Amino acid sequence: MYIQAKTDIGKAREINEDYFYVPESKEQLKLFIVADGMGGYNGGEIASKLAINATKNYINTNFTNTPKDRDSMQNLIKSAMQYANMVVYEKSKENEELKGMGTTLEICLIYENKVFIGHIGDSRIYRIRKHIMRKLTTDHSYVESLVKDGKITREEAKYHPKKNMLMKALGCTEYIEPDVFVRGFLKDDIILMNTDGLTNMIEEKEIYNILINNKINVAEVLINRANDLGGYDNITALIIYND
Repeated sequence: MYIQAKTDIGKAREINEDYFYVPESKEQLKLFIVADGMGGYNGGEIASKLAINATKNYINTNFTNTPKDRDSMQNLIKSAMQYANMVVYEKSKENEELKGMGTTLEICLIYENKVFIGHIGDSRIYRIRKHIMRKLTTDHSYVESLVKDGKITREEAKYHPKKNMLMKALGCTEYIEPDVFVRGFLKDDIILMNTDGLTNMIEEKEIYNILINNKINVAEVLINRANDLGGYDNITALIIYND
């Protein structure tokens, strides 16, 4: 398994509210997390870090005693996200400047030949298999709901004035219902976890071409390209090659 990960402030923001986690050694759980924070003075930066640290600690603490069947593992992911939500939500009530802060959260826990996924917000997880790139997550955004209801086209969604409005995020409300599911992760598969600072700048077809034609510094290549195209937001890319 080969990992590439990088985050960048971009060209328009004063602070990087994105955050990510990768295991520091091969002995640790194959747990990967990406978050894009929002709200308040430094609130987004605090929310994303709090959410990732709470999620990581919860999963690491409870993994050993969790049965390794599909339902139990998915429940572990869901419980970790709900615990992280409580941590961020409670923190937001401590300080008026943090009121309303929240974050997206993407989790990939790889175990044997499966990836257990948790998702809330509009950061994304893609999988490339046999030269096909598929988006595994569905954006919890206002424009995605419009597309789903047939009110606007996918092309119109790219330029909609409310494209950044979220319908779900972690830490903004007392209770959340995240998307949790499992997919196969086979030899030669590639997973991309990213914040919207990447996909708002680069078309999916170009992202795919960069991923399959680069392996050294691929996260940096993606981020540099997003910055070349404007870099209007913080940018995070985390790539997992199952080689």
